[in-house]
Amino acid sequence: MTSRGILLAGGSGSRLRPLTTVVSKQLLPIYDKPVIHYPLATLMLGGVRDILVITTPTELPRFRELLGTGEQWGIRLRYAVQPAPAGIAQALLIGEDFLAGGGGTLILGDNIFYGPGLGRQIATRIRENTGATVFLHPVRDPERYGVAELDEAGAIVRIEEKPARPASPLAVTGLYIYDAQVVELAKQLVPSARGELEITDLNNLYLRAGRLRGHVLARGTSWLDTGTPEAMLDAATFVSVIEKRQGLKVSCVEEVAFRLGYIDAAQLARLADGYRGSSYERYLRSLA
Repeated sequence: MTSRGILLAGGSGSRLRPLTTVVSKQLLPIYDKPVIHYPLATLMLGGVRDILVITTPTELPRFRELLGTGEQWGIRLRYAVQPAPAGIAQALLIGEDFLAGGGGTLILGDNIFYGPGLGRQIATRIRENTGATVFLHPVRDPERYGVAELDEAGAIVRIEEKPARPASPLAVTGLYIYDAQVVELAKQLVPSARGELEITDLNNLYLRAGRLRGHVLARGTSWLDTGTPEAMLDAATFVSVIEKRQGLKVSCVEEVAFRLGYIDAAQLARLADGYRGSSYERYLRSLA
């Protein structure tokens, strides 16, 4: 079972400037919590408790201050630097020592996943993975994404990056599971025309070897990319509506840790102390 995760929180956030002129996009808020809390909670829901956060040299101290060691949530957080944005697949090379010859789950730091049974979907795919697994989600505008074409049996036959004529509405999301061969395969990649090590190229290496699986996220599961101001606003509205209607928080790392048994009620109450005077404190105390 693959139990290690890499959370990529690098990049320049160029599409969000001037918002990201002096701060990482993963530190910006989506409604009531920083962006990075959402993918972190997703990994935790999937049973991943040993996580490497990769970010820029400038932002690393800020992420350490925000997230700490992870001990407060019953997980282990480590940190590494991406010197310059050189593609998603570069994260696997940076994380070579962390993976220690094994596989891992990679998630992008600006992706939000939400839905019933999400943790079970991810944990099952991690447990059953024998090569690489990509998570797919239908979108209205697939030409903006990497698109997976499936055969009649549901197997991936092709992945095409931002196709002019998409073969399907299934976008490849920012959540990937890889086996122990991933670092060696990543070392075979050459930079694309834009100078980056493309995650699609890595996935295609697995595909050509017949070892790439696609998992279409269950109906009712939502996937949001927060890479533009419009997408951030949509995501904040989505989270706000869910939380106000249901009275439950989306991707609350403290709640995830508590419900999975990583921390007890006493530790949850201590975490609530850090949010005194806020609705977040009241929510955590209601759980405890």
